[in-house]
Amino acid sequence: MNFIPLFNKIEMFFKTGHERSVQAKKNIIGLVISKGISIIVSLLLVRLTINYVNASNYGIWITLSSIIAWMSFFDIGFGNGLRNKFAVAKATGNETNARIYISTTYAILSIIFTIVWIIFFGVHFFVNWSYVLNAPREMADNLSTLAIIVFSYFCLQIVLKTINTVLIADQKPARSSYLDMAGQVLTLIIIYTLTRTTKGSLINLGLTLGFAPILVMIISTIWFFRNSYKQYAPSFKYVKFAYAKDIMQLGYRFFIISIASIILYQTSNIIIAHLFGPEQVTPYNIAYKYFGIITMVFGIIIAPFWSAFTEAWTKKDILWIRMIVKKLKYMWIFLTICTILMLTVSDTVYKLWIGNKMAVPFSISIVLSIYVIITVWNTIFSYFINGIGKIQLQLYSAIWCAVINIPLAIILGKNFGISGVIFSTVILSFINSIWITIQYNKVISNNAVGIWNK
Repeated sequence: MNFIPLFNKIEMFFKTGHERSVQAKKNIIGLVISKGISIIVSLLLVRLTINYVNASNYGIWITLSSIIAWMSFFDIGFGNGLRNKFAVAKATGNETNARIYISTTYAILSIIFTIVWIIFFGVHFFVNWSYVLNAPREMADNLSTLAIIVFSYFCLQIVLKTINTVLIADQKPARSSYLDMAGQVLTLIIIYTLTRTTKGSLINLGLTLGFAPILVMIISTIWFFRNSYKQYAPSFKYVKFAYAKDIMQLGYRFFIISIASIILYQTSNIIIAHLFGPEQVTPYNIAYKYFGIITMVFGIIIAPFWSAFTEAWTKKDILWIRMIVKKLKYMWIFLTICTILMLTVSDTVYKLWIGNKMAVPFSISIVLSIYVIITVWNTIFSYFINGIGKIQLQLYSAIWCAVINIPLAIILGKNFGISGVIFSTVILSFINSIWITIQYNKVISNNAVGIWNK
């Protein structure tokens, strides 16, 4: 069989079309490879980690990580603010401004997270972590130590992840994804080594899961700013605090949206732990990771388009935006079918993946499958809205959802179990899908006025 014509067609597919689309296609292939490996590594890490520290301690770890992750949003939106500002500066050929934005972001994030770390270090001694995590009292000292270890790593990561933001803003998300993949692979290697040489320890787990990505980010930051991004390398000379206001005009809104999103999407772990015990966090997270494959796949596809939308909007290329959104809608239909198929075989997959150590109720899988379908739809339009910076309506909606979610999740959880906790997020996500679709149609048709255009 002659494969040459097929290879020629594939080659032409990746070389033809708008320059922005060609770059997106190449990024998608790179993301498929890196995310594919990341998915495999993530699945292996779940089973390996549960075997290392047991299901109950794994649930404690997941809950603690969720709480600490909230702290990461104290970057006050500088990451997303930089993402848009760098993309605009590069699109208009202003290298000096691009370097100022990068240097200023590094400086301010370093200051912010040094202060936040000092405050956390002083306060965490007075926090009863065993109560917060609903864990046995005898674990209090270990959990206190673990909390400061994990938080220290998070603070470092927020600053060092600026290189990922630059890569994504430059429409090179595949390179950013390779860095994340390298961190995961290194983590897997170290965890596997621990299972062979030590007894299960949450402290060792925390040290490993923090150290690996930090090491990768330090090496990559030095590499990129000495080579392909040398002209944008951060420097004290280019730190201009006056530019912080420029970044923050957009960034503070991203910050509030991020905080609200954390409350909306990440509080489920804590609510489940307190209503049903930390061991019940584990089956929820197993199902979440399983159906998360869909959101990860779509994340691969849509990753290049946030900054691409920024560039296209800056250059008034409306036809290209419409074309891409139409194709993304077709992809949503395909992924919806895939999600339904995943639901039908979920019980079998769980048994093959985790074994008989943990049962995942089918009701959890049903609710999470609905959540994933809605999330993919919303992501299409949020990437466009975020890319062009018209996020005022999203800001108000995020705050409203954050206020409603916790009491609604508790009420539904008490009446319908773990599935009820998750269904709270599904309800609010569906409401968001209505207004965000309307806003896209108004903006792209140049009919947006008032709150729809801010």
